[in-house]
Amino acid sequence: MTDSGSAAHELEEGTELQLDFHKLATIAARGAEVIPVAVQHADSREVILVAYANREALQRSRRTRIATFWSTSRNELWIKGEESGNSFDLIEIRVNCEQNSLLYLVRPKGQGICHTKNSQGMARDCYYRRLDMDSDLLENLDP
Repeated sequence: MTDSGSAAHELEEGTELQLDFHKLATIAARGAEVIPVAVQHADSREVILVAYANREALQRSRRTRIATFWSTSRNELWIKGEESGNSFDLIEIRVNCEQNSLLYLVRPKGQGICHTKNSQGMARDCYYRRLDMDSDLLENLDP
């Protein structure tokens, strides 16, 4: 495993808290005109992920009824599930009071949500770890 692969594995599977408080500053420095999108399961109300959308992603989401985002790491349109088949049917879009974030209510299609897998090789939700508020360690809820 490469150093970057090892670092990514530790970030995604480790127990050490390594929050990226520079994420929004990095996005802003690139000049990306995006807003956060909270993605929630339309039936269970479980929070699935947080992503970003620009105007193009929002328009495409509305037109296709498939959740579409702007990838801040690749700087391109990200149609969730385009490669994996694990897309989100877009049921409803909500806008917050300040009109600076969105909530997508979705129904996942396919087998998974997150790009990470548990030890059985199954896709899992993006929020698969819990922060122990006393120790600041992460507990994997879907190892």
